[in-house]
Amino acid sequence: MRLSTWIRQHLAALRALLILTVCTGIVYPLAVYAVAQLPGLRDGAEGSLQRAGGKLVGSSLIGQSFTDAEGNALPQYFQSRPSAAGDGYDPMSSAASNLGPEDIVDTDARASLLTQVCARSRAIGDRERVDGSRPFCTEDGVGAVLSVLGTRGADGDVAHPTRVVSVNQPCPATPFLSSYRGVAVECAQPGQDYAAGLIVPIRGNAAAEPAVPADAVTASGSGLDPDISPEYAAIQVARIAEVRGVTVEQVREVVAAHTKGRAIGFLGEPRVNVLRLNLDLDQRYPLRG
Repeated sequence: MRLSTWIRQHLAALRALLILTVCTGIVYPLAVYAVAQLPGLRDGAEGSLQRAGGKLVGSSLIGQSFTDAEGNALPQYFQSRPSAAGDGYDPMSSAASNLGPEDIVDTDARASLLTQVCARSRAIGDRERVDGSRPFCTEDGVGAVLSVLGTRGADGDVAHPTRVVSVNQPCPATPFLSSYRGVAVECAQPGQDYAAGLIVPIRGNAAAEPAVPADAVTASGSGLDPDISPEYAAIQVARIAEVRGVTVEQVREVVAAHTKGRAIGFLGEPRVNVLRLNLDLDQRYPLRG
């Protein structure tokens, strides 16, 4: 190959590199930025940042907790749904817990998903003064699950149990059932493995539709959901009204103002943005010192 041909080829490649760098590295980003500043698009493009008193307090697109330094719910604010992202609502650790409906037995390392749901439901019920019970949960807020030990039949069932253990209630807890199939139910001895038994969740007599909605006790897939359901907002209204010294109807009006329906009429579920709701409450009905 002649030197002149080699130089022409490399000069052409250099020109292509410069042109593509200008087009894709400068012109295109500037064009996207310019379009993002159009009315109706700018808020989302800027991250929907929310300010109060000139101070940045969060984004309406990313959830956050409204708790004190010890993790206790601040009574004057609506509470968000749980988060499994890092230590909670960590944008750098967006993720779900990856725990499914079959995760019902507690271990020494962590509580099962069922027990987490039961504990949250009970705590929310106490805080909001509603019935926190739900199916497959004990009154003390753990999963109502038995390990039934004995000889299994061809169908996998244990027709004549020899021992029954409430696996999520470590001793000296009192089991949620006194007996099962005529056998006294025992509390679980710490460190013992009861996986050899038939694992049986017990539904109990809680209502099929719990007063505490599902989004109040389960995290979203991203762990960053900024919204809650209108049902979860509704059970918090009385507490907010009492703490802020206003009427329930006044708080309901604020909730209604921040409730959005399904996207284009049929996608998703109605939702309430928690950050915007709490900021509006602070503006309309500030907490009295």
